[in-house]
Parts: sequence; C-alpha cells; structure tokens
Amino acid sequence: MNDYYTEQMVKKQTDMKDIVIKAVLVAATIVSFLAIMMFPGIIILPVIMIALDVFIFGRLKVEYEYLFVNGDLDIDKIMNKAKRKKQFSMNVADMDLLAPADAAELHQYQNARTYDFSSRTGQAKLYALIVSGQGEKKKIIFEPNDTIIEGFYMLAPRKVIRRNSSDRSAHTLR
Repeated sequence: MNDYYTEQMVKKQTDMKDIVIKAVLVAATIVSFLAIMMFPGIIILPVIMIALDVFIFGRLKVEYEYLFVNGDLDIDKIMNKAKRKKQFSMNVADMDLLAPADAAELHQYQNARTYDFSSRTGQAKLYALIVSGQGEKKKIIFEPNDTIIEGFYMLAPRKVIRRNSSDRSAHTLR
C-alpha cells in the first residue's frame, strides 16, 4: 500500500506583538530590581520575573509543522523547539476549498473564523483552507509546499485552486 506522506516546518517570524510582550517583560524585570532598593523584603520578585521572562521568551519562539498523510492534515505548534501542541487537524473530506489566500473564490468565506499558521513574513505563498465541521466554517491560513497542495489536488481536484508557478495569479485546474 502506498502512503502519501509529507511534512513541512515553517518558522513564525517575530511580529510587533511579540516585541511588545518582550519589552514589557524586560521593563517589569528591571522595575522589580529597582523595587528591591525600596523594599528589601521582596527579593524573590526579581527571581520570579527572570523565570517568567525565560518561560515566556521560549514560548514566543514558534514553528509550525504541517503533516499531510493520505488526506489528513495536522498542524502542530512547536514552541522553543521543545514543546509541541496540536493546533488543527482535518481530513480532505471536510474540506470545502483550498486556494491561494488572495483568490477571488475566498470572498464568500470572509466571515469564517480565521486561524493563521503561517510564518507571517509577507513573502510566503499563502493558501487558505476552508473547512466545514461542527456547524461552523474555518479558514486556515498556512504555507503549504507544492507536495501538500498536490496531495490535496489528487484527492479532491474540484476543491483545489493551484497557483501557477510562472506567475502570481490563481488558476483552477479541473
């Protein structure tokens, strides 16, 4: 039996939200050191703040792993290359549409609940995966490689819009 298997790792870029969180944590740590001079009894506070900094900074280093096996897509979030957490799982039977994120066919799904599992670099080829399940529509933004797109296309060709590699426009291949 031949299995269709591929996996891909995508590293999330540091965004402004991450920078603000880091700045607030560093500022709070500095304030805790200064507070010791006024209140020597709170010497444990800087230790707690440093531990919190290490913990939160590690959780802000994020990679996403896309695993596609025989029509099942799993997306895991890996924090600090140590802790893994499942973010999303689906089967191709639940898919309504897979298209480039800027495709016109996605306009009807603009009210769907959106989850972003991309690197957020602004230069990646983003795709949107529309999934129906449990009475709601979900829009998954991610950066699948050509192998993952081809896997979806092999199993559901009428639900996949592929981007032509020679230009940036979307084309339906039916």
